[in-house]
Amino acid sequence: MKLNTKDFEERMNKAIGALENNFATIRAGQASASVLNRVTFEYYGSPTPLPSMADIRQADARTLVIKPYDGSTLKAMEKAILASDVGITPANDGQVIRLVFPQLTEERRKELCKQVTKMGEDAKVAVRNIRRDANDTIKKQQKDGDMTEDEAKASEKSIQDLTDKFTKQIDAAVAKKQSDVMAI
Repeated sequence: MKLNTKDFEERMNKAIGALENNFATIRAGQASASVLNRVTFEYYGSPTPLPSMADIRQADARTLVIKPYDGSTLKAMEKAILASDVGITPANDGQVIRLVFPQLTEERRKELCKQVTKMGEDAKVAVRNIRRDANDTIKKQQKDGDMTEDEAKASEKSIQDLTDKFTKQIDAAVAKKQSDVMAI
């Protein structure tokens, strides 16, 4: 019997989803609340994601305003933003935190493009690891006698086709994100 590729396809889809989440954290010159998705701070002894504890609004194209639900967390949020890889110094007025996104320099855009390329490569590695797992499963089933040689070859081909399809999607996503970064 031929290998069921559904599970492997789902895992590859998750790799694409993770790549898109990573892309969302790259700021492309405009204010975006998604850059704060990975920022956490200590709240009653446990690490808490900043977006779950504050109202984050876009004041204008290049400014985010963060209003904590609990005013006592303002300083902790400010420290967390400073310590994170957001790369923007927060301005705290005692009520809210403002993040003003500077216009990107050509050098910074090129850095971001390199970061995007690396994220794309990481996603491709994840997809190739899934392919390897699938091929290992095929070899094991063939060795155990659950699969004929022809079924194994057909299964390996369908896994390779899936890998190629997702690799193309990753390349397209990387190219789109790079053009977004360079266009601003």
